[in-house]
Amino acid sequence: MTALGAAPFRHDRLDATAASVLLLCCALWGFQSVAIKLATPGIPPFLQAGIRSVIALAFLWAWSAWRGVRLIERDGTLAAGLLVGALFALEFAFLYMALNFTTASRAVVFLYTAPFFTALGLHLFVPGERVRRHQVVGLVCAFVGVLAVFADALAFPDATMLLGDALALVAAAGWAATTVVVKGSRLIGISPNRTLAYQLAVSAAVLPLLSLATGEPGIVRLDAVVVGSVLYQAVVVAFASYLAWFWLMRHYPAPQLSAFTFFAPLFGVAGGALVLGEAVGIGLVVGAVFVGTGIWLVNRPVRR
Repeated sequence: MTALGAAPFRHDRLDATAASVLLLCCALWGFQSVAIKLATPGIPPFLQAGIRSVIALAFLWAWSAWRGVRLIERDGTLAAGLLVGALFALEFAFLYMALNFTTASRAVVFLYTAPFFTALGLHLFVPGERVRRHQVVGLVCAFVGVLAVFADALAFPDATMLLGDALALVAAAGWAATTVVVKGSRLIGISPNRTLAYQLAVSAAVLPLLSLATGEPGIVRLDAVVVGSVLYQAVVVAFASYLAWFWLMRHYPAPQLSAFTFFAPLFGVAGGALVLGEAVGIGLVVGAVFVGTGIWLVNRPVRR
C-alpha cells in the first residue's frame, strides 16, 4: 500500500483490500443517517453538520501532523479545493435538511442515486473513466436492489416527504459533482489528507454561518445519545471513512467504487431496524441479491 502523499498508482479493478475497506465504509455510512436522526432533537441540522466538520478537521490536522503530511502547499489546487469544499458543504446541508422532512430510509435511497450522476459526469468530463455497457447494466441492477428494499416506503409519498426526497437528490448530485471534480482535476494527484482537508475546512466555515443565517436555535440539548451520535459522524465517518474513501478514489476506477456504495443503504436499513425499530421484510434479502449481482457486473474483468 502506498503511503499517503506518495505518487498515485492505478488498478483497473477492485482487489480484496479495496473491497474490504469499501464494505466497512459502506457499513459506517449506512448508520450515518440513523446517527443524524438521533442527534437532530438536540442540535439542528446545519449546526450539527458544521460541528461535525470542525471536529473531523481537528482530528485530520492532528493525524496529518503525526504522519508528517502537509495540509497547506502552493501547488495550484486551491481553486479546485475550494470548489469541492463548497460542493461538500452543499451535499451535507441538503442531506441534513432532507432528514427533517423525510425518513432516513427514503433519504438514503435518493442519496444513493449519486453513482448514476457520477458515472454520467465522469463519462462526459474525465478521459479514462468511460463507463462500459456491462457496468451500466450493473449500476442499474444494483439500484433496482436498493429500490426493492425501500419499495413500501416509496409507494405512497406525501408532499412533505417529496420535499425531503428532492433535497436528498440535490445532496446526491453534490456528492457526484465532488467525485467528478476530484477525479478530473489536480486534486487526484495530492494526498487524500489534503483533499479531505479542503472539504472539511470549507464546510466548517460555511455551515455554522448558514445555521446563523437561517435562525437555527443553536444547541438545544446535550445528552449521551446526541454527543455520541455527533462524535460518530465526525470521527468515524467524516474523518476516518472519508480519508479511506479519498485514498481509494486516488488509486481505483471511480465507477467501480461508486457501484460498491450501493451496499450503504442496505446497512442503513439494518441500522434502522436495530436502532430505530424500523420493520424489515423480504425486500432486504431481494435487494441484497440485486446489489451483489450489480457489483459483480461492474467489477467483471473485460475480456481482451
